Amino acid sequence: MQEQENQAVPNSQADAAAAQPAPAVPAEPTLEEQLASTEARLAEMQDAFMRAKADGENIRRRAQEDVAKAHKFAVESFAEAMVPVKDSLEMALSVDTPSIESLKEGVEMTLKQLNSAFEKNRLVEVLPAQGDKLDPMKHQAVAVVPAEQEANTVVSVLQKGYMIADRLLRPAIVTAAQAK
Repeated sequence: MQEQENQAVPNSQADAAAAQPAPAVPAEPTLEEQLASTEARLAEMQDAFMRAKADGENIRRRAQEDVAKAHKFAVESFAEAMVPVKDSLEMALSVDTPSIESLKEGVEMTLKQLNSAFEKNRLVEVLPAQGDKLDPMKHQAVAVVPAEQEANTVVSVLQKGYMIADRLLRPAIVTAAQAK
């Protein structure tokens, strides 16, 4: 009897497996389902596009604000370096009975402060020596004079020039040697 029961269990499992329908092959989605799916993807893409567009606008706006701030505060470092120079000049003028020596000492100290401010902000003098080759990118010759040196060289400096970093602020005004 147990043998029959043991044989019956496998038969009942076989019957249950036969009773279950075979796994169905997924049916082709209908046009409405395809349309709904496509519309959902379109909505997702449109949302992603709008977010990306907003991010781009925010980045552009922030960059414009940064540039505006950079222009507005570009001279801040130079102004900070110049305030002590102004203070020194005001103190010199506030002295009731200055002596020549104290005025000279005050002017020398103020010039040191000014030179320090120039150096800190990369403002460099353009001061060619006599005999240096005339450089039209840094020197402006206002006269050509006869001289005992090579032509197109600096004879004398009438006014120093200045450069900020590698950009010419004001050329040195010079006289140049005339060709013999």
